[in-house]
Amino acid sequence: MNHQRHAQGEPPDRPGEKPARPWRRRWWFVGLTGLALAAVGVTPVGETIRRALPAVGTSGTPIDGPPADDRRDEGSGAADKSDAGGGDGKQGERRAGKPVPCDPDRLIAEIALANAGGGAVLDLAEGCTYLLTADLGGAGLPPITTPITLTGGRNTTIERAAAVNQFRILAVAAGGALTLNQLTISGGHATEGGGGILVNTGGVLTVNHSVVHRNIADVLGGGIANNGTARVSHSRVERNIGNQRGGGIFSAGPLELVQSYVRGNLADLGGGVFASDSSVTVQGGSIADNRAQSVGGLFVSGGIGTVTGTRITGNLSQSDGGGVRVGLGGQLTLRWVRLTGNTALSGLAGGLFVEGDIGGGSYVVIEDSIINNNTAMAAAGGGIFNAGQTAVRRTRIIGNRADRGGGIHNSGTVSLAATKVVDNLAVTDGGGVVNDGGTVDLNTATGTIVIRNRPNNCVDVAGCVG
Repeated sequence: MNHQRHAQGEPPDRPGEKPARPWRRRWWFVGLTGLALAAVGVTPVGETIRRALPAVGTSGTPIDGPPADDRRDEGSGAADKSDAGGGDGKQGERRAGKPVPCDPDRLIAEIALANAGGGAVLDLAEGCTYLLTADLGGAGLPPITTPITLTGGRNTTIERAAAVNQFRILAVAAGGALTLNQLTISGGHATEGGGGILVNTGGVLTVNHSVVHRNIADVLGGGIANNGTARVSHSRVERNIGNQRGGGIFSAGPLELVQSYVRGNLADLGGGVFASDSSVTVQGGSIADNRAQSVGGLFVSGGIGTVTGTRITGNLSQSDGGGVRVGLGGQLTLRWVRLTGNTALSGLAGGLFVEGDIGGGSYVVIEDSIINNNTAMAAAGGGIFNAGQTAVRRTRIIGNRADRGGGIHNSGTVSLAATKVVDNLAVTDGGGVVNDGGTVDLNTATGTIVIRNRPNNCVDVAGCVG
């Protein structure tokens, strides 16, 4: 692999980025089987944190470095680098742009020319690592202000050199539109948002058949911070750190994930994806093996989300919401989703947490899905903790565990239609469903059953047999 450096210049001032409310503490989680957690101070994250990340996720999937395809677990949606070029992956169109040799200075110059000339398609060298050493206003490459496509090839990487000042790799400015094809973005470290890539308001990012990994943001979005519009297709966002929110991705604008994998990321809040007051659409792929102080996998906060045909598995939260949390009046629809093997170590909701009165209450619809083997042993709601409004249709809630409400703990409104709540376990009470002052409608005429839960099936649920 080729490695080229460019001379370090005088770093200009960083452009302003979206502020975030500081948090008083940050939590990091390391280890696999022991699930050991250590509270640390607010010093910047360095190589010790990078080395502490697990090499293998709890689902058994390798997550170290640019990963190989894992079709055994993920199906046909795995990022196939041999088919990466444009959005449609056609090889005949892949090398249609202007060649850029394996030289970071040339890459910087070509992006500057493209910005000045109204845009360009740039073909980067295969097998090349463009090793960036200078901070050009908060990023290692010039901000993208026009439509620019960067197309790589096998083992093409854009990376920040380890021993230089901290900066992200790429930033998309208002009016800019950046498309990445078959590239790895690695090693960025932003003092605020977007360790790998920052999309500013009015900017557009499209990521195809690429990998965003081992980036750090001291505030929001270790891999990607999106304040504009972002679409990630057949790609991987892995092993990134967002010290406050969004270890893999923080999004305050429209976000679409298509057959992509968000795995092994770390944050204080929202280890995998944090979507704030925006729309998020997830189709296929997985959100897996992410870690956070609160909400290991996906947090939809005040926005509207749809997740279809996706695995949300192996995520871990120190407190509430191992897999998914919906809050601040957010709305989420889950269809054909496998919400499995997620853990809330000391708080509520191993699988799904639906918030209540905050922001008028949150609303979730679950259809044709499986909620299985999630754990909240120290608190309530192994599969689902609902304090808002939740409708569950044609879904199996099986084998979940909690101190109370192994399958479902409800203090809001929940309705079940053609749904099975079976073989869930509670330590204290309500192996199947606990109703704590809310409303539970089993709709038994549709075929809903609540059976074989331990130590009992229900607590204060009309129409349920002990």
